Amino acid sequence: MIELLSDPAVWASFLTLTILEIVLGVDNVIFISIASSRLPEAQRARARFIGLCGALVLRVLLLLSIAWIIGLSEPIAEIAGWEVSWRDIILLLGGFFLIYKAATEIFVEVEGSEHGEKGSVAQATFVGVIAQIMMLDLVFSLDSVITAVGIADHIEVMIAAVVIAIVIMMIAANPIAGFVEAHPSTKMLALAFLVMVGMALVADGFHFHVERGFIYAAMVFAGAVEALNLWRSKRRIRLAGSGT
Repeated sequence: MIELLSDPAVWASFLTLTILEIVLGVDNVIFISIASSRLPEAQRARARFIGLCGALVLRVLLLLSIAWIIGLSEPIAEIAGWEVSWRDIILLLGGFFLIYKAATEIFVEVEGSEHGEKGSVAQATFVGVIAQIMMLDLVFSLDSVITAVGIADHIEVMIAAVVIAIVIMMIAANPIAGFVEAHPSTKMLALAFLVMVGMALVADGFHFHVERGFIYAAMVFAGAVEALNLWRSKRRIRLAGSGT
């Protein structure tokens, strides 16, 4: 352990992996925030906390089962020349579910007043929301752990990076959820992000890898444009209030 702490390469891989885990966790936090918004306000923070705790436990367990994780990529069947593995199946199921969930939320946001938005909130149960969060946690955790295995050589470094990343996400989850809820246009943008992430997961499941860098670059650009729109809107309101 002392040798690990004194090795600059270990610290470099730790910092790199921690940053990547935080970046990879953004879509997880967005999904948790939106899924928990279907619950009564008093239950939302608890649902987000449980969801992120679940993500932490899943990631640590998966890291401790690296041999099993590697085995998930082994083909279990072949369909018309396409080799299918358990990893492909998990990514496909998770991707399609994410697209369905995001598309459903977009429909509620657009048509909610005429199609029973209040009813959809009432139908969301705490257990149901946690089940949805845990299902997507598994998919996001699989992606996260594969990234960790590819960057760090020591299990201790991987676990430390994952724990720190999840703790940071726990701290950021409530402010992010509050901001998304307070700005409907931002929530729509977040849902569009989830559709894009879902499509990337499905593509990966069909062995068409989409570089995550392109996805996150698009997210950053769209987020910057949305930030400018929000700033312009606030400025107009302030000017209108001052009568200038």
